[in-house]
Amino acid sequence: MSIAPSESVVFKPWASAPGEATTDRIQSVRLSLVNLPLHAPISDAKVLTGRQKPLTEIAFLFAEIRTEGGHEGLGFSYSKRAGGPAIYAHAKEIAPELIGEDPSDTGRLWSKLVWAGASMGRSGVAVQGIAALDIALWDLKARRAGLPLAKLLGAHRDSVDVYNTSGGYLSMPIKEVLENVDLARARGVGGIKLKVGSPDPSVDLKRVEAVREHLGDDVPLMVDANQQWDRITATRVGRVLENFNLTWIEEPLDAYDAEGHAALAATLDTPIATGEMLTSVGEHAALIEAGSSDFVQPDAPRVGGITPFLRIAALADHKGRALAPHFVMEIHLHLSAAYPRTAWVEHFEWLEPMFNERLELKDGRMIIPNRAGLGLSLSEQAAAWTTESAVFGSGA
Repeated sequence: MSIAPSESVVFKPWASAPGEATTDRIQSVRLSLVNLPLHAPISDAKVLTGRQKPLTEIAFLFAEIRTEGGHEGLGFSYSKRAGGPAIYAHAKEIAPELIGEDPSDTGRLWSKLVWAGASMGRSGVAVQGIAALDIALWDLKARRAGLPLAKLLGAHRDSVDVYNTSGGYLSMPIKEVLENVDLARARGVGGIKLKVGSPDPSVDLKRVEAVREHLGDDVPLMVDANQQWDRITATRVGRVLENFNLTWIEEPLDAYDAEGHAALAATLDTPIATGEMLTSVGEHAALIEAGSSDFVQPDAPRVGGITPFLRIAALADHKGRALAPHFVMEIHLHLSAAYPRTAWVEHFEWLEPMFNERLELKDGRMIIPNRAGLGLSLSEQAAAWTTESAVFGSGA
């Protein structure tokens, strides 16, 4: 349609009137400390070198947030061996800051919670206490939108490559490891990660050789030294491991040795993965800027939740790194699906008893569930394992 020069035209800022924006307010926050027992003690290289005791249970902090409009969100953080009660105690002190707030303001609320406990710093216990609350806010936002969290964030894929770790610990004899490999593969897992870092590297090499022979050449295989090599050992063992076509070597050095990891990444053809132990955006930024790894491995509960995780992912993407988040597949499936580059998710079946839902595996990949938010609800077993709880706001 043409408009005559003499006609006056009124331009409107939108084609049709927008609907009224929906806001809501946080009515209550429930926190729970839950101790998850493992079926049997497990050991990695940190145990064999005498730095830690075998892992027998994991402490979880759950946060359940409810709004005046009846919307709910579920989030969690965790700690292994020590720290669970500390995370719970810190979360109890800062959780009241959320009452009356708009749950959509995830970035502002994360900053508010950090400042509420400013003297505790911006890493470690302080942010791990915040993480459960932040993840619950993101879950609530996605549930209210009626979308899986991955879709709310902007998914790049509907499924993610998945590898199993829980079947390859050093406390397991190689026969049991090979049986676990078959079970994981039959369940639909794509890759296998094997723990290494024994005091005698020849033991590690024999185990890697056995698993690679059992899998064949084409199945993705990773190894994880859990920070127990020095630079010389990591270089020498890494050169031998080149023969096994590994997808990556994980945590060959101390988690904070950015320079050493960068040198190793430049020396070896096998990709380097690290980052799971870091607890802040700044720490991850230092490793990313130094070129310390090919696979970045942030852990959302450890770095303070989804809000800081997304900042780390943006830095990693900018530098062209692949992503392989640590543990808690129930959260990291969504975050890996929303990452634009190569991404993996780590399979641990340990947390399954705490939820009523299960994640689907097919052809080596984990499927984004067709449920809103994280797609999780707490089971009766989680309630039975709860040792402490507290409620803030209405219903307290």
